[in-house]
Amino acid sequence: MEKQLRKGEGDRPMASWEIDLAKLDIHHREPPGSFGSFCSATYNGRKVLAKLLDQGEDGFMTETEISTRREAFRKEVAVWKELNHRNVARFIGASTGTTDRSIPADSGESSAPIDLPERACCVVVEYLCLGTLRQRLYAHRERKIGYKIVVEFALDLANGLSYLHSKDIVHRDVKPENMLLDAEAVVKIADFGVTRVQAKNPEDMTGMTGTLGYMAPEVIEGKPYDRKCDVYSFGICLWAIYCCDIPYYPGMSSIEISSAVVHNNLRPKIPRCCPTRLANIMKRCWDADPDKRPEMKEVVHLLEDLDTTKGGGMIPEGTNPGCFCFFGPRRVGP
Repeated sequence: MEKQLRKGEGDRPMASWEIDLAKLDIHHREPPGSFGSFCSATYNGRKVLAKLLDQGEDGFMTETEISTRREAFRKEVAVWKELNHRNVARFIGASTGTTDRSIPADSGESSAPIDLPERACCVVVEYLCLGTLRQRLYAHRERKIGYKIVVEFALDLANGLSYLHSKDIVHRDVKPENMLLDAEAVVKIADFGVTRVQAKNPEDMTGMTGTLGYMAPEVIEGKPYDRKCDVYSFGICLWAIYCCDIPYYPGMSSIEISSAVVHNNLRPKIPRCCPTRLANIMKRCWDADPDKRPEMKEVVHLLEDLDTTKGGGMIPEGTNPGCFCFFGPRRVGP
């Protein structure tokens, strides 16, 4: 049982991880998606990020769907509140919400507030000011990120996943959109909406969960899976970090992509300029056979052994082959 620290409305006991909604102010000043599924906020006078649960207030969800979402939210909180790692966004608190809250409208000027629903649920985490990893990569889609920083980003993500797996936690939706960067451009896993504690019996973990393009073949097929599905997704992320791109297959429908990933070994094309050892890590991670994929702790060691002092960065199309990206500082600007 959680230690009871204070009382909520109607003398309802509050768990130690619950936040006081009266101290939470939500801001809607950033462009949509700036922080993935989060929006910037202030909690008790301190800048934070808040993730609000969509509970179907628009009337388009059934009671069953709403109940399913609330249960998933409770599971997300149950997992996140126990985590403590440099590459996992620090959990501050959460609320299942029993009071109305008001947030400012989407203009910078004073206007009528937007009311959050009576049963609002939210998760509050540390403020990570550089936004999503996906945004960083997109900003460098033309002038690519230096190889040293590519490996640092990859190591951050690999260390975070290795930590989760050591806790028997399978993330199930590893992609750049779910990773946020702090002021020093350290990558932190920041969304646990579909995370699950790994079942002792692999047959208990089935069903399509995740994002097409990053989703492992066994997940697409609805077969039993385990933490190795995260390793596959990491392999795709490693390619995305190196290329500053997304796994995109023009001219193919979602059904065609799914079928090709499973039956034709469809994977992103690795550029010729990619260092062999890095390319080999990608290939091992996205192997069709989960048993042939390395554990994330091995991936960490493989990345740590890479030599980043001799170039190796992605060469944009049309660039002189002898021109490699500059390393630059750890922090990667917009």
